Amino acid sequence: MASLYTASALAAPTLRVGSETTFPPFEFVDVKTKQFVGYEIDLINAVGKKAGYNISVQSMGFDAIIPALMTGTVDVGVSGMTITPERKKKVDFTVPVFKGGLVAVVRQKDAAAYKTPAAIKGKQVCAQLGTTGQLKAEEISGKKARTFNNAAEAMMELRNGGCDAVVADKPVIEYFLKESRYFHELPTQLTTEDWGFAVKKGNKKVLNALNSALVSLQKDGTVAKIHKKWFNN
Repeated sequence: MASLYTASALAAPTLRVGSETTFPPFEFVDVKTKQFVGYEIDLINAVGKKAGYNISVQSMGFDAIIPALMTGTVDVGVSGMTITPERKKKVDFTVPVFKGGLVAVVRQKDAAAYKTPAAIKGKQVCAQLGTTGQLKAEEISGKKARTFNNAAEAMMELRNGGCDAVVADKPVIEYFLKESRYFHELPTQLTTEDWGFAVKKGNKKVLNALNSALVSLQKDGTVAKIHKKWFNN
């Protein structure tokens, strides 16, 4: 007897994931394979598999992710997104997936002039548009930040002398420090932040599925293995 179920009916549903994919080591494009890779890419793929979903990553600007969630263009936002009260008014967040924090970085040749974040007061600071880094940059400098679509563009502007410092997430800054000797990280961490995956407000089905999978993967050691792969600790 022929099966009553078609292959498409048996296929796992797909979660459309919006991500700003120029954010190493969390999400970026591998130059050799041209595939999306990174800590959060590995994590959302593991979560999706555990929860019974296929994952389809769609690259977009960071500031476009929450609007895309609100309109239903994507199902999940995965992009180093800090859980803040303001964002929680617009979207729902999973349990934390990473403990992040902001730091400031200057050019190596200027390190002696910038021993603490207080030295940035009144200086021109660059940051990624729509991030907590932008808010903190404006807070510590006392002036409007120059904003860019991603951290790499902000760092390039710093290297070229277009600003005096960049405020961004510590793991991202330290990724650039490994790749270049042009930069110096200030020793004081500016914030400690919880990051989460975001879903459309009220989408309890997806939120509960992601949370259940995350808790399970934390317990069985999968999250720790992914973390060790990307951060070696």
